[in-house]
Amino acid sequence: MAFGDKPSKVVRRRAKRPISGALGLLIVGFWLLMALAGPWLAPHGANALVSFEVFGPISLEYPLGTDFLGRDILSRLLHGAPYTIGVALAATILACLFGVVLGLVAAASGGWLDAAISRTQDALIAIPNKIFALIMVASFGSSVPLLLVMAAFAYMPGSYRIARAVAVNVMTMDFVQVARARGEAMPYIMFIEVLPNMLRPVLTDFGLRFVYVVLLLSAMSFLGLGVQPPDADWGSLVRENIQGLGEGASAVLAPAIAIATLTVGVNLIIDSFGARAKREMEN
Repeated sequence: MAFGDKPSKVVRRRAKRPISGALGLLIVGFWLLMALAGPWLAPHGANALVSFEVFGPISLEYPLGTDFLGRDILSRLLHGAPYTIGVALAATILACLFGVVLGLVAAASGGWLDAAISRTQDALIAIPNKIFALIMVASFGSSVPLLLVMAAFAYMPGSYRIARAVAVNVMTMDFVQVARARGEAMPYIMFIEVLPNMLRPVLTDFGLRFVYVVLLLSAMSFLGLGVQPPDADWGSLVRENIQGLGEGASAVLAPAIAIATLTVGVNLIIDSFGARAKREMEN
């Protein structure tokens, strides 16, 4: 390129591409891999008593130290990844799936059906999520299936509101009106014409819901109402070792940092979506 020439649009776009999105993908990809392969990569069993020293220091044998019973923190962290990430991911998928479908149905139908669905979701969203979770656990006990259903039900109304708001706007566009004039069935209009044109806000909302669900489940486990012993997720690892913060800080900090990095990684990906949309509007 000759001196004084302007860089091409492709070069400028690459120069503006945020590194934060790639970093977020790297962090989230790492933890997803740990959720899948963590139990097989763990050097010890989740409940194996490997040391007589409780809250042992970081060493080559125990890279993250030991907990209040002398168990390896690294192994406990890896065994807890499927519970923290897997349950949260499944609950988020269910919440967004039902929320988006209900939002599409309400936006496409209108009238009394739209009003009935919207008022029902408004009533549900008025209940604080933690209060709802405490009521569910107090009523039915704590189990992994209950935590999954509870988290999905708690965050479905928020997903519905986002999906309906976007779907109502898309429904007014010309290509949807053309599809209606052709006599296309309502399921075709909802899932072929409307849904592909609302994927970006839906995916952004999915990322936010996932972060909320991770924090909710971790808070429930910290209160002793989440995943029950002998199983453990990252929130329960913080709770059971909190009394040793002064002498074995790594037993508390390791799962706390894992939760923090996972949520930060997801937020970096979401921010990169917003930056990309802004660049597309500018170009």
